[in-house]
Amino acid sequence: MWDALGHRRGHCICDVSKSVEPARLLSAHNTDVIVLSMSSYRYQPLSSTNNSIRLLRLMPNRDPNTEIQCELFEYSLQDSCESHLYEALSYVWGDANKKLPVIIHGHRFDATVNLHAALSRLRNHSIERILWIDAICIDQQNTAEKEYQIQFMATIYARAYRVVVWLGEASDDSDLVFGEMLREEGKTSPFGAKATKIDSAAVALLKRPWFQRIWILQEVAAARNIVVMCGRDRIDGYAFCLGTDGFIDSYEIPLQLQSLIRSVSYLIRGAIFRPEYSLTQSSRSTLNISPLSELVDMYHANHATHCHDKVYALLGMSTDNLSNGDLLPNYRIPWAELLQRLVRHVISDEVSVETWGENQAAVIKSGGWIVGEIISVKIDPVRGDRYRVEVLLFGIPLQSGLLANVKYHWTLQTTSNSIHTGDLICRLRGASKPTIVRLGRDYFKIIMVAVKLIEEELKYEQSASPSIGWTTPVLPQRTFLLLWDWEQSLRKTLHSEYYETWIRMTDWESEKAKLEIESHLARAKRLWNVTLTLCDMTTSTSAYLRDSRMEERGREAIGEFDVAIAHKDITASELRVVKSLLLEHIDLESYSHNANSGLQPLLWAADGKHDVVVELLLDSMHKFPPTLLSQAAKKGHETVVRLLLQKDMTEHESSKTESYMALLLAAEAGNAAVVKLLLDAGRSNVDFDASSTGAALLKAATLGHEHVVKLLLETTDIKVDVKDEHGHTPLLLAASRGKQAVVKLLLATGKVDLNSKGIYGDTSLFQAIDGGHDEVVKLLVRTGNIDLGAKNRFGETPLERAISKARQAEPLSASELGSVEDQWGMLNWPSERERRGLQAIITLLQDTEKIEVETKNKQLHEPGNAEEIVEDIAEETFSVKRLLSRKMARGRQRMAKLR
Repeated sequence: MWDALGHRRGHCICDVSKSVEPARLLSAHNTDVIVLSMSSYRYQPLSSTNNSIRLLRLMPNRDPNTEIQCELFEYSLQDSCESHLYEALSYVWGDANKKLPVIIHGHRFDATVNLHAALSRLRNHSIERILWIDAICIDQQNTAEKEYQIQFMATIYARAYRVVVWLGEASDDSDLVFGEMLREEGKTSPFGAKATKIDSAAVALLKRPWFQRIWILQEVAAARNIVVMCGRDRIDGYAFCLGTDGFIDSYEIPLQLQSLIRSVSYLIRGAIFRPEYSLTQSSRSTLNISPLSELVDMYHANHATHCHDKVYALLGMSTDNLSNGDLLPNYRIPWAELLQRLVRHVISDEVSVETWGENQAAVIKSGGWIVGEIISVKIDPVRGDRYRVEVLLFGIPLQSGLLANVKYHWTLQTTSNSIHTGDLICRLRGASKPTIVRLGRDYFKIIMVAVKLIEEELKYEQSASPSIGWTTPVLPQRTFLLLWDWEQSLRKTLHSEYYETWIRMTDWESEKAKLEIESHLARAKRLWNVTLTLCDMTTSTSAYLRDSRMEERGREAIGEFDVAIAHKDITASELRVVKSLLLEHIDLESYSHNANSGLQPLLWAADGKHDVVVELLLDSMHKFPPTLLSQAAKKGHETVVRLLLQKDMTEHESSKTESYMALLLAAEAGNAAVVKLLLDAGRSNVDFDASSTGAALLKAATLGHEHVVKLLLETTDIKVDVKDEHGHTPLLLAASRGKQAVVKLLLATGKVDLNSKGIYGDTSLFQAIDGGHDEVVKLLVRTGNIDLGAKNRFGETPLERAISKARQAEPLSASELGSVEDQWGMLNWPSERERRGLQAIITLLQDTEKIEVETKNKQLHEPGNAEEIVEDIAEETFSVKRLLSRKMARGRQRMAKLR
């Protein structure tokens, strides 16, 4: 047997013919004790009678500094079903390299310092004490005896009239903690009066290795009477648990330590309620507390030096039938093999398992189904050793006979791994209970290998049956790659690259991959399985987060497939394998955006420029989704568009409509290369009429896609003055948004109507002025074909409109604003860019009008023109006066409203 800190229990087997030189050893009380030369104790074999054990008779002595004298004798547990008059010690061995002598029948036995201290404290001054102590009562060097005796440890502790828990000598003010517990008589908050000092002392006490040792679980679980000792102090086990529980509830304790303390406290508290233990006739004894799978979930984080003990220490509490002997104590089999046996026992014989050396982790491959997910998790406020979990289960049969997704409240026992929101509930093939898993990169991590429902409460659907009765998973069966990790070192690096590297090393497909291509295929397959599994869950409350994870892994998987297909060393047979693997779970006839439809992987491949995968998927499709061309055009997937056009998918009328939509979407997105492909194909396959190219031109001009506009203008039948439903031409739309490059291209055609008006009476010039786009105004004015006297629906000329906008652009002063609240955003003035643009436009238009007036003055002296020019000037003067009068009136009205 082994202790909790990684030190072997007992090194006591020496030949009696050998002697030890006299030595000076340090006793537990710092007193020098001279040990005369004597032989080491040699064990006598136990009789063949079943249920025989050794007991230790601790001899009394009034002198605490004298050597410890003991005797061993054989004892049968079969004699009575009642408790026996011996005490069983529950303790930690301590450092195996530091030992002190104990005398047994006149021979020396080397005990660890911690055990020696316990014996010193247990020794009575005048009465013998009968004890069972594993390090002394079991011949630790006899493997066969040890394996046999381990099977009866539950019986040994259950039959003892008392179990003594030895926490070690007093230190770090542990005496204060025990004193406060006794003074408060076990109240749940015993630490208030001396908070600072007792708090640190209590934390130090709870961190002692006894609480983390896996063997103590069985020892206190079997006990019916427990006393806890620390140095000279002792307290009843139930009172001790009340004290520690109160401390955990009141102060900050690390979560993992809380879990360990609560699990031990729970077992100790139950001691006083346990009935008399009856020994069965089976080949081993058990307390029948829980199935082994649940015990492993709860306690695999407890410490044991020998990995085997993480299994064997739990057998005495298990309800499982172990008659086949695969899991019975046998230290001769390698740990890796024992762990594989355990996995198959707690999950199913149908799983594949890989383990390596002394690693406390296994990689498991199994078919299975996702049946639900965790919605929320809370620690039970009354019972700290339980979770209150809200779950969403898929495909629960209602009384109506229909299947529905139903929310439940579950109460679960706390486990070594904390459950988180977003964890998934799956049913592995052949398993009797669901498993809770957490998403990794290209695998799943087991959080709870077997879900044990303590309570279940239906949340909403009162007509639904209990979830425990669900039988038929409604989602597809998938392949799960699972990592079951017991080691703290691995768990701490959950989000680091260490996990990912380790899973790749241990996945048997990667392990056996001899070529680079096989490695890419193995990873692609893992990623693809995870992608499809996440895709199955389309109705969960966390769909957005899961979909992003699904897409991320799906894209990565497609990339791995692409590398494998494009590999220079790939053979024809390997290519067929890749195609089969990629297409195995894809429904090419389904055109939804799920990962298991043909559309989504195709778009992922196109996004990533994985052309070989794109071509493979398209070649494998017997028919194409009606919107595939337009979606590819919108996203700029040139390869997809080119291949689709090569397949003559534009033969039917519906395909021509799709080609028109593709051109429109590509133009809107600014995908010039796709527009060119479509236009080139249109010349031979699709007759894009003027309305088609015109609509595309309107979209491209509006958004300023210069290269697309240039391509469209090169078509022979394009109408550059095509109008949308508001009467807006491409020039008007481009001018309104300040798309200078597009305006240049349109003006260069010489075919645009500069003075064309929309349904609201605005021309391109007015739209450019309203936006403060001075460079566009300059381009329009310099054509010489702009009517600067044209008026909009408000009766304003371009110059008047510019002046009006400039005045509106000047924000009111603080005194003018007063306490006016901007409830409708009316005080959102134009930006600084627009203000500067408007000033430039006013200057430009004024200069232009000045030139025109000078020209008229020049013409005034010409015969026949004077009278006409005088009339024009009079009319303009009247217009300016009328404008100024109107503006002043509007200003007064505006200020009156603000006040």
